[in-house]
Amino acid sequence: MSDTVLGVGTGIFIIAVVWIAALVFGTMLLRASGSAKLGVIPVFLLALTITLVLVLFPRTPETPPPFKEIEIVDTLFIGRYVLLAVVSAVFLVALFMLLPLHFLEPVYAKALRTH
Repeated sequence: MSDTVLGVGTGIFIIAVVWIAALVFGTMLLRASGSAKLGVIPVFLLALTITLVLVLFPRTPETPPPFKEIEIVDTLFIGRYVLLAVVSAVFLVALFMLLPLHFLEPVYAKALRTH
C-alpha cells in the first residue's frame, strides 16, 4: 500500500473522477432537447457499473495475509452473480415492454349477422 495519497488508494480517485465526469456529462445531456435527455440513463448505469467493478474486484487485499494458506476458492462467484443479475434485469425489462403490446392489442367486434 505504498501508492496511497492521504491514506487513500488510487481506486477512490478513479471512482471520484468517474462520478464527476458522469455528473457533468449527465447535466449536459439533461439540458439537451428531445430524446437526448434519455442518454443520462446509460451514463448513470456505466458509472454505476465501473464503481461496482472497482469495489467488488479489488486488485490487492486490504491487509496482507500473515501466511499463505491453500484454499479452494470459486473466483468467478461474483462475476456469475453479476451476469445473473444483468440477465434477470434484461428479462424483466423485456417482459414489461412486451406486456403493453399484449394487453393493448385491439379486439375487433364481430358482426352478429351477415347478409
